[in-house]
Amino acid sequence: MQYRRLGSSGLQLSALSFGAWVTFGSQVGRGAARELVAAAWDHGINFFDNAEGYADGEAERVMGDVIADLRLPRDGYCVSSKVFFGSAKDARPTQRGLSRKHVHDACHGALSRLRVEHLDLFFCHRPDPDTPIEETVWAMDTLVRQGKVLYWGTSEWPAASIREAVRIARQHHLHAPTMEQPQYNLLHRERVELEYAPLYAESGLGTTIWSPLASGLLTGKYNDGIPADSRLGQEGYGWLQRMVLGDAQSGQVERARRFTALARELGVDPAPLAIAWCLSNPHVSTVLLGASRVEQLLQNLKALSLLERFDEMVWRRLEAATA
Repeated sequence: MQYRRLGSSGLQLSALSFGAWVTFGSQVGRGAARELVAAAWDHGINFFDNAEGYADGEAERVMGDVIADLRLPRDGYCVSSKVFFGSAKDARPTQRGLSRKHVHDACHGALSRLRVEHLDLFFCHRPDPDTPIEETVWAMDTLVRQGKVLYWGTSEWPAASIREAVRIARQHHLHAPTMEQPQYNLLHRERVELEYAPLYAESGLGTTIWSPLASGLLTGKYNDGIPADSRLGQEGYGWLQRMVLGDAQSGQVERARRFTALARELGVDPAPLAIAWCLSNPHVSTVLLGASRVEQLLQNLKALSLLERFDEMVWRRLEAATA
C-alpha cells in the first residue's frame, strides 16, 4: 500500500481507502461487510469512510460492529462520518443541515453508531444555504477542541464557500477545513482540476475523492444496458442512474465505451486502470473504493501496480479517449 498526506496535514491515509456508500446496510450484510473490511485492512487500507445518511445510519452501525468484531487497533485506522442529510427518515428541520445543533447531534450519533470515541475525519456533506458558514465553522471547531473530531472538511462544496470557511477560521483562530470529498473520475474532472486548483496551495486542501469508476460506468458493465444486479439496477436508485448515465446528448456511455476499448488495447482491466488514473493526480490524497464483494476489492487494489507501470503518456491517452 502507498500512503499519502491528507493535504498539508500530518495525517497519512492509504492511497486507496474503503467507503460504505450504497453497499453497507442495504446491498451488503454484516457477514460480507466483515470480509470486505478484513480484506481492506489486510491489504494496508487504513481509512474507512461513512456518513449519517448512508442507509439512514445503518451503514455506520454495520461498519462499527464489524470493526469492533475484527478488533482493529484504534490507533491504526481512521474512520469518518458526514453531516447534512440526517439519519432519520422524513427528517425534521433540526435533524438535517449544518446548524450548530445538527452538527453536534450528528457527531454524537455517528460516534455511537461507529462505536468510537472520536471521528478522525468529519465532513459537511453538502453546503447548507440555510445556515451561515460562520456558524458551521464554529460548531466544527468546538468538536475539534472537545476531542470528538480530529480533522473536519467538506464534500461537494464550491471553492468560494471553502475559501470563506478558511477565511473565517483564520480570522478567529479556529480550526479550518482540512479536506474536501468531491466526485472525481475520467468523466468528471472539472471541479478537482480547475475549480479547486488555487485551494491546494492557498489552504493545503486535501481530497478524499469518491466515484473513481463513475458508479461503475468506467468498468464497462453498462456498455450494453443496465444489469439487474448492478448498483444502477438497485430499487430506489433511479436518481443515481440518471446522474451517472446522463441523457442521450451527454455521451457518457459512449465515452465509457472508448475508455474500456483502450483498456483492452493496453491489456488491463478497466476498473483498476480508471482508479490508477485518479491516483496519478498529486492533489488526490486518497481514492475511495466501494465494493460489494472481496473479489471486486482485490481487483481494484491492482490500481497501485498500474500506477507504477504506466506513465504520463498513457494518462493523456485515457483523457483524450474520454473527452
